[in-house]
Amino acid sequence: MDAFTYVLTTNGLLFFVSILFWKFPPKKINKLYGYRTYRTMQNNEIWNFANATFNKNLIVYAGISFLAGLLFASLAKGAISWEPMVLVMLTLVVCIIKTEKSISELYDDEGKKLKTKR
Repeated sequence: MDAFTYVLTTNGLLFFVSILFWKFPPKKINKLYGYRTYRTMQNNEIWNFANATFNKNLIVYAGISFLAGLLFASLAKGAISWEPMVLVMLTLVVCIIKTEKSISELYDDEGKKLKTKR
């Protein structure tokens, strides 16, 4: 498989999925589709917030990952093997960390909204 095809099937697919999640976010808590963790499935408010935050992060970082993958492919003399997959994994890890941090700043472990400091 050539470098551009590999990037299109890894990073390009992730970017496409991020656009789908952005255009069609999950409306109700379910076990099939959306950003699912124990905390996010406690109530609809956290579910909606977590999915909106994750989708926003995913579309940004998947776009960056896709562009970086295309850059790797254009600079590669031969075949590339692991670089696009590392970009995909980094994208997902960064999105999960940023989403969990945002949830922790607004909600406690029981799903109740934290009081804001003034």
